[in-house]
Formats: sequence, C-alpha cells, structure tokens
Amino acid sequence: MQFSYTAKNKEGVMQSGTLDAVDRFTLARTLRSQGLVPITVKNTNATGLNINIPFLVPKVTLREKILFTKNMAGMLKAGLSLVRALQVLGKQTKNKTFQTVLTSIENDIVGGSTLSDGMKKFPKVFSELFVAMVSAGEESGDMSGALEQVGVSIEKSYALNARIKSALMYPIIILSAIFLIGILMFIFVVPTITKTFKDLGVDLPASTKVVVWISDTMSAHPLLLFLVLAIVGYAVAMLIRSNYAKPKIDYIVLKLPVISNLVCETNTARTTRTISSLLGSGVDIVHTLTITHEVLQNHYYKEALNEAIEVVQKGGQLSSVFKKYPKLFPIMMTEMIAVGEETGKLSQMLGDVAVFYENEVDTKTKDLSTIIEPVLMVFIGAAVGFFAISMLSPMYSLMDSVK
Repeated sequence: MQFSYTAKNKEGVMQSGTLDAVDRFTLARTLRSQGLVPITVKNTNATGLNINIPFLVPKVTLREKILFTKNMAGMLKAGLSLVRALQVLGKQTKNKTFQTVLTSIENDIVGGSTLSDGMKKFPKVFSELFVAMVSAGEESGDMSGALEQVGVSIEKSYALNARIKSALMYPIIILSAIFLIGILMFIFVVPTITKTFKDLGVDLPASTKVVVWISDTMSAHPLLLFLVLAIVGYAVAMLIRSNYAKPKIDYIVLKLPVISNLVCETNTARTTRTISSLLGSGVDIVHTLTITHEVLQNHYYKEALNEAIEVVQKGGQLSSVFKKYPKLFPIMMTEMIAVGEETGKLSQMLGDVAVFYENEVDTKTKDLSTIIEPVLMVFIGAAVGFFAISMLSPMYSLMDSVK
C-alpha cells in the first residue's frame, strides 16, 4: 500500500512525502529509523466508502455496541473467523436493526472488504472513533486487542454519561411531578375554591388574584395551554441546538458555580480517554485530535481542539496548546501531556489522567445529588407555601369579617 505522510525531524522541521509500506505501523517504524516523528499518515489507496442509513441510526444502543465489541474480541481470541463471529453475533442479538447491520458487514467481508470498511457504511452506528480503532487493529494484526480497547473506551464513556444522567434524573422527575400536580390543581381544585370566594364576596389579595387568573386561563383554554407549552418547548430546544445560541449557553455553563467544575472535569475525562484510546490503537495524532473534536460537545473545547490540530500539523507540541486554556484543561492534565511527549508515553499518561478525572466526576456527581436535594426541598416548599398562603388568606379575612 502507498501512504502519504507528514513528519517532523529532530530540528523540528516538517517534511512530507509518499512511501510504500505493508501498513501504517511499518511506515511509522521506517520514518522513526530515519530520525523522523510521524505526524499524519494517510492511505492513498483507500476508497473511503461511507453510506448513511438514517432509519437504522437510533435503534442500536451504546450498551449493545459494548456487548458486541466484548463478544467479538472474545470470539476472535478463541480462534473463530471474522465472518463466523459476525454470524454468531447476528443470531445472538434481538435487535433487528443490528442484525441487518451485521449481515451487511458480513457480506462485505465475504466480498473482500475489511471490517472497518463495512462499518464505515453505518457512520451513525459505528462512530469515527470506533472505526479508526478497528482500522488500526487491522493494520497491526491485533484485531481482538483493538476491539477490547474499543470496548473499554465506549464503556468508560457510557459509564461517565450514566453517572451524569443519574445525578440529574432525580430533580427532573421531582420537578416534572410538581409541574403536573400544579397543572391539575389549577384546573380542577382552584376553580372550586374560587367559586366559594366569589359566592361569599370575599375581597381577594393580590397573590390570590394571580392564582385565580392562572387557574381561569388554564380551565378556559386547556388545549391552547398544552399547545403553547409544546411550541415553547420545541422553540427552546431548537434555540439550544442553534449555532447562534450554543456558544452562549456553553459559556454560561462554564461560569455556573458547582456545575462549571463538573463540566470541565467531564470534558477533561472525555478528551484524555479518547486521545489515549486512539493513540494506543496506533491512530496518528492529527486524526486522533480530529476525532476527539467530534466527540466533545462544548463549543470552547472544540475551539481548543481546532487550535491543537493546527499547531500539531505545523510540528508544535500538544501540551503548549492546552496550557493556553487553564480554565478548560487542568494543570495536572497539561503537565502529564508534556511528560508524555518527552518520554514517548503520551497514550499511557493520558490514560492515567482519564482514570483520575473519571473518578473525580463520579465523586462530584454524588456530591451534586446531595446538594440538589435540599435545594429542591426549598423550591418546593416555597411554591407550596405561596399557594397555601394565597388560598388561606381569603379564608382568614372571611373569618375576621364574621367576628
């Protein structure tokens, strides 16, 4: 195969060219023997087939992909052929969509394609990170090892997301329940009490008038209310996803007390885990940073990765870029990257950093849960108190007038 490459010599001067090699690892060894450090390596013979099938996308869960990688790695280690392993996994899964995907990949392999080429046809099922690590495993000849690394990487990502979701699930459920109960109270309970007040001619205080007005509006136009809520919810969701609002929202999130630290440590864990996994699989540094850029969601972290890609392509140090963003990337991370670059153990160093910050996120999410609960109780107490005072005040006024 023919590869194009860019590399840096001992003086830091960038060089580029093309060479024939069995795989990218052989090419990398050749370049290093010449005193060059490979920066990018690209197979010039690759066709890069990429077919998107939208209706298949949402139906294959991350958990199913974790099981797929673990089982596939185990079968290949046991000596099963790739085609046979795919057949077994296709029969094993109950997900019809995943069966279709695996059958398509199996047919491609029988036709002479590689596993990574087959996966490229389903970019929303198998991410670029997934495909890159499998491709590196194919070139190194250690497919089972590559699949194990993929499994570890996505399992760590899954666990990280699960911890964050579990911390947020409790307040979301409580607030949703309170919101629903509030609507039912305004539609069915308040009108009954209000009718009593009107029949007795009670003079209503301002807070009670507000409650009565909300109740009357909801009772008179319930369908309109739900329509307005649906439209507002949809508009807010679209605004959050828009290119205009997202940078501003990401900026606010990074400034919020308590939340900002959790966001920074979560993004640090994702950054280091992704880079470590890809470099450990043999993916070149520029491709690694490009994939990491796609994995991260925060606008400002993406900007930092864009700058890192440009600097590394010019022969600069990755640590020099991250040091410019101390509010995004902790000092510990940047120093460990610098040590990794000096010792040639960047993947290992980043793996250690990833483990540290994944544990930190775990601790912070547990702490966040303990903080959220009393805050929720205060909020619920204030809402219930306002409603109770609004409804009871006219009753006390009525009792005073009777005396």
